[in-house]
Amino acid sequence: MEIINNIEINDLSLHLKKENILVFSDLHIGYEEYLNVKGILVPRFQFAEMYERAKKIINNRRFKAIVITGDLKHEFGVISDTEWRNTLKLIDLFLQHSEKLVLVKGNHDITLKYIASKRHIDLVEYFKINDIIICHGDEILTNDAFHSSKIIIIGHEHPAVSLKDKSKYELYKCFIKGKYKNKILIVTPSFNALTIGTNILKQELLSPFLHQDLSNFEVFIVEDSKVYDFGKVKNL
Repeated sequence: MEIINNIEINDLSLHLKKENILVFSDLHIGYEEYLNVKGILVPRFQFAEMYERAKKIINNRRFKAIVITGDLKHEFGVISDTEWRNTLKLIDLFLQHSEKLVLVKGNHDITLKYIASKRHIDLVEYFKINDIIICHGDEILTNDAFHSSKIIIIGHEHPAVSLKDKSKYELYKCFIKGKYKNKILIVTPSFNALTIGTNILKQELLSPFLHQDLSNFEVFIVEDSKVYDFGKVKNL
């Protein structure tokens, strides 16, 4: 499903069709291990599922670039053996299917540079192609590349919406699309199944791009790899 002309939602990723670029957000590799250390018992099969989901999206295609909008891994400090192994495994998958892998630096990516350097990849503050700029979303850019862009793609927020069925509420990952000043803003969900995200209907939002009235933002829910257009926030 196209969220705007030439930009298509593919499961929890975005495909920039004209540029042949695939975009993933907020994979938070190592999050289940982080929860285990905190005493929360979560089976460690999330990475295997994430890896297979990414492979299914890629579908043996080759892209001009694959871009991660930030927070590829979760932990801020010491890198565990599992994080080293899993992060490199996913990086290798992306490199196998793209001319280059772009790692935008997220607020969780303090130690990612040590892993990325093993594949000679630098972290960047943003990625610009044509009139599209991709950044993490925790800070608003002020450079010329940002000002000359017409479309902004960010992660960071992990947007989700709650839907009610009788007395039961369910939270669903979603893409949201609206405006930031005179630009189109697209916010992407987290690719990690455990990080469902921020309920944009009820919770305080983190990204400064979203400190505004979201009532006219459009919501695209992803469930079981299928995309559903749920219209505008004000109608939910």
